[in-house]
Amino acid sequence: MSSNIAEIEQSPMEPPSLLGVQNHSVYSDISFPVGMRFAVEKELPPAFAISERSDAFRRRFYPEVNLKTWCDWHWQYANRITSLEQLGTMLSLSPDELDAGTGLAALPFAVTPYYAAQFDPANPADPLRRTMVPTTAEWDLNPGESADPLGEDGHSPVPGLVHRYPDRVLFLATDACSAYCRYCTRSRRVGKPGSTSTVRKRWPAAIEYIENHPEVRDVLISGGDPLTMSDAALDHLLSRLRRIPHIEIIRIGSKAPIVMPQRITPSLLRVLRRYHPLLMSIHCTHPGELTPEATEALGRLADAGIPLGSQTVLLKGINDDVPTMTKLMQGLLKTRVRPYYLYHCDPVQGSAHFRTHIFKGVDIVRGMRGHTTGYAIPTYVVDAPGGGGKIPLMPDYVQGYDGEDLVLRNYEGNLYRSYDPAAPAAHECGDCGKGCSGCNGGSSC
Repeated sequence: MSSNIAEIEQSPMEPPSLLGVQNHSVYSDISFPVGMRFAVEKELPPAFAISERSDAFRRRFYPEVNLKTWCDWHWQYANRITSLEQLGTMLSLSPDELDAGTGLAALPFAVTPYYAAQFDPANPADPLRRTMVPTTAEWDLNPGESADPLGEDGHSPVPGLVHRYPDRVLFLATDACSAYCRYCTRSRRVGKPGSTSTVRKRWPAAIEYIENHPEVRDVLISGGDPLTMSDAALDHLLSRLRRIPHIEIIRIGSKAPIVMPQRITPSLLRVLRRYHPLLMSIHCTHPGELTPEATEALGRLADAGIPLGSQTVLLKGINDDVPTMTKLMQGLLKTRVRPYYLYHCDPVQGSAHFRTHIFKGVDIVRGMRGHTTGYAIPTYVVDAPGGGGKIPLMPDYVQGYDGEDLVLRNYEGNLYRSYDPAAPAAHECGDCGKGCSGCNGGSSC
């Protein structure tokens, strides 16, 4: 790499603790290219959508902040709420939420003012609030949980790069997020003070590894959230990856369009358009997140020619029922986001209160099938602990063979026959005594 990473982007400041003092200064300690502070402040993005709910929150808790500033992502990031003390001035914290601040959680607390405006201030069970505000349940280490449940560190040939699948790699470009989901599978590494400069120093080795492995055709840039980086830093990284001849696809994983939609500026879109084919995975959890602001952000990305797919985590009491999940997926389609993955909640330590039983996701997919378009139905997967990769779990609609008919059960529970004479004939298996099909005499039952 020809450029010094420190010259591309300065480190954003991360919250030291749940009860730390909030810094209200605008544009302090955020990601500006060195020497570009005046230019960035002068060239603010144009007016962004703002809902009545968000505007009422702004006028009540940030009366000194005008609409233009509120709609600037630099201001949103610099003024994230990072202490329960400050959050408690904006909503009524429950005893459990208050108690969560008496200890230092592995994952810091941070949320943008915009996203905090979407919380129900009187209801601790509000779905959006539950995903962001810590509780004492995070202190519990439950059976099967670990700090690195997916075994990413064991599949990391160089720091900051995960090579689990043959033809693609995960590039952990940053450890910073604009908001920290309480069920984060990388809570062991994100949001640590001073981590950004360290992460940047890992880029050259990660890029060199990709250059030396021609089997890698697809790079997913994640973190943290890559959209917390400046346009200059993103441009630098994307340009280096695009110069590698065997890289066909670049993807970005981000929740910024949902928690900080103001990030999707014309200048960002000009950067992203230069590196097609470029795809983006959007982390969206609940239909309440599909606000006018998020809808505009997603529309801007789609208009820029970026294919969008959703990644949703199945969370107990938040989205684990058919009506909520159907509304979410249909809402995503309306914003031109194709439902992609529905994840069983990873067994990261302190997350048991979010986790359903595994087959709850199968039940939800079964309940959606036939009652909405297939475009709105995600693939439900369990990311196998230890690094086994994503394993899809789907309802079983095949009931078996009856002679030369394949018997199928439809979404209503009715049975149907499909004539299938080319199928291997069922026979009695000598090994197990059961009717098996095509098992080579029982050797593969």
